[in-house]
Amino acid sequence: MSRTFPHQLAEQGLESSTADGCVVLVDASTSANLRWANNTLTTNGLMHGSQVTVISTVDGGQGVASGAVSRSASSLDDVRSLVQAADAAARSAGPADDAADLLGGDADADFAEDAEPTSISVFDELAPALGEAFGRARSANQLLYGYVEHTVFTTYVATSSGLRRRHVQPTGHIGITGKSTDLVSSAWVGQSTRDFCDVDATALDNELVRRLGWAQRTVALPAGRYDTILPPTAVADLLIYAYWTAGARDALEGQTVYGRPGGGTRVGEQLSRHPVQLWSDPEHAGLQCAPFVTAAASSSQSSVFDNGLPLQRTHWISDGRLTALGQTRRSAGLSDLPVTPFVDNLVMDVDGAAGSVEDLVAGTKRGLLLTCLWYIREVDPQTLLLTGLTRDGVYLVEDGEVTGAVNNFRFNESPVDLLDRFSRAGGTVPSFSREWGDYFPRTATPPLQVPDFNMSSVSQAQ
Repeated sequence: MSRTFPHQLAEQGLESSTADGCVVLVDASTSANLRWANNTLTTNGLMHGSQVTVISTVDGGQGVASGAVSRSASSLDDVRSLVQAADAAARSAGPADDAADLLGGDADADFAEDAEPTSISVFDELAPALGEAFGRARSANQLLYGYVEHTVFTTYVATSSGLRRRHVQPTGHIGITGKSTDLVSSAWVGQSTRDFCDVDATALDNELVRRLGWAQRTVALPAGRYDTILPPTAVADLLIYAYWTAGARDALEGQTVYGRPGGGTRVGEQLSRHPVQLWSDPEHAGLQCAPFVTAAASSSQSSVFDNGLPLQRTHWISDGRLTALGQTRRSAGLSDLPVTPFVDNLVMDVDGAAGSVEDLVAGTKRGLLLTCLWYIREVDPQTLLLTGLTRDGVYLVEDGEVTGAVNNFRFNESPVDLLDRFSRAGGTVPSFSREWGDYFPRTATPPLQVPDFNMSSVSQAQ
């Protein structure tokens, strides 16, 4: 039997639909991974997948309705079944609030090309370095645990109005946890990557050794407000949540911190006294992502009618002022603001800021250095108050040096509030969120120092 290519699945979907309009999304992926525990490689694997979404639209006279169905599909028969379900869903649905004309346009020159693969060979240089790290850990009575993954997604978007778009997205990450053999001390390092050419396993292991060394002295501290250094990883943990909740529709309805009391959005308001810049750009070097919208379902933050809409550099905060929120064409009409869809990366920069986490530590009389945050949950959407836990290393800083490890805490903070309250910032570097990196790996953030970070209670988490 001849193989069916991804673009053929998309074309078959459009051909099979009897609806007034149709959009077909095909996500083909190949993923390679390694996992290790107790200084030993435990598993490795190579997986293939194909997810197809069919969106049908029908004009029932009172407005355009839509129906969307997604499932794993790899054959033309699979797609025909999806189309029948999507057509039926559209005919039974009421008018769509976000209805708009489907996008047309020219076809990408590479639309008919096959999906790009990855393979286990992407780890050819990483795997031997990991083996050497395992040996060093055994000699030092330490244990290494971790996971590394590389996935290449190839996305196809086709509409009945003529649009044909294709995008290849390589995405990888590594996370390593080091522990003392008595499992009392732990430290974590992680990194996102496109191709693993920039991943230095030895450097990551050296950082783990340094942090485990800091933990040879432990200090118990009570809850309270501490002068706290957030490394880029922890800043990404908080900013991603702030970004995900920055939809214009929710703000207009007064559901988020970005809504103005009494109605409207806070676009134009000063959120920070500092020259904070926050933006997304599909072409940002090292963080490249899809240059067009892909939406498998409509929500307050996305619209299936916007599939294929071009994306460009978007400034969310400029010089501390909120300048844009995530917009569909529908919400832009309601808010009377430009159409600024969400982009799959995020960069924060503070004008004039330079230096590293180590520089912030060197200038601190007494405070805390975090590693990463986890189990982050929203407490109050009106202020974007978040709660969560510290994890895998909270360290005491005294007279410009790290002098030991302290217990974990539960924190309560708003990332929007922190943008105004931080006292110092370092230079922006690529970062990988411990909490959200599996879903949103493309970030670049600076380290920040917050003079009164709220450690609301002591946590027993190890």
